[in-house]
Amino acid sequence: MAERVYPADSPPVSGQFSDNFSSGEFPRKPATYVIQVPKDQIYHVPPPENAHRFQHLSQKKVHRSRCRCCFCSVLAAIFILIVLAGISLAVIYLFFRPEAPKYSVEGFSVSGINLLSPSPNSPIFNVTFMSRNGNGKIGIYYEKGSTVDVFYEDVDLCNGALPVFYQPAKNVTVVKTVLAGSKIQLTSGIRKEMRNDLSRKSFPFKLKIRAPVKIKIGSVKTWTITVNVNCDVTVDKLAAPSRIVSGKCSHDVDLW
Repeated sequence: MAERVYPADSPPVSGQFSDNFSSGEFPRKPATYVIQVPKDQIYHVPPPENAHRFQHLSQKKVHRSRCRCCFCSVLAAIFILIVLAGISLAVIYLFFRPEAPKYSVEGFSVSGINLLSPSPNSPIFNVTFMSRNGNGKIGIYYEKGSTVDVFYEDVDLCNGALPVFYQPAKNVTVVKTVLAGSKIQLTSGIRKEMRNDLSRKSFPFKLKIRAPVKIKIGSVKTWTITVNVNCDVTVDKLAAPSRIVSGKCSHDVDLW
């Protein structure tokens, strides 16, 4: 229900309204209205039929807020760890000044390859391999599980492994290894190509080494890192002793 209230200083209501409306004029001062609502229809809390829904929505908002806070905390922690790792690596680099070792083939002799017979061959390669560690404060552990292969064109002629050893800082290590192949069948095209190489006294081979290593920095050893060494070696003949005509090695590292 609604009740109309007039200001206290207004003239009598009846005369005012009848005169004004009859003359076509409106009251000079705006009227004031008061709306009365029954007290039992005013709610400061949700009505009983909506209470359950209100509680459910409130809990859902709290849960979302907590999840958002947790997600932000995790992102902040990851960011801090990345920054700290970057700073640590920068400090290590500036202090130790690491440099990659250098590899070369110093000896390479071949035996057991018959170019005149179509029968399978069992070649033997004697390889002398040199590693130069120029770092002043970093040592290298060459672990078990290495592989060494010799290829002619795409034919894998033999395989073997490097011995396990530790190379200290500022050190040159020479490693000798014997690689053997068993019942290697050479196609007529490969034998023909090798006979041409024999006349030129130039046999090109590819030496591929895959060695798991651990780096020692001060008193700390890293996780296992794989060093891949690829060498192009050319010798003058397929018999010992042979002379290396040319040789060049490159390498890359698998950190994980």
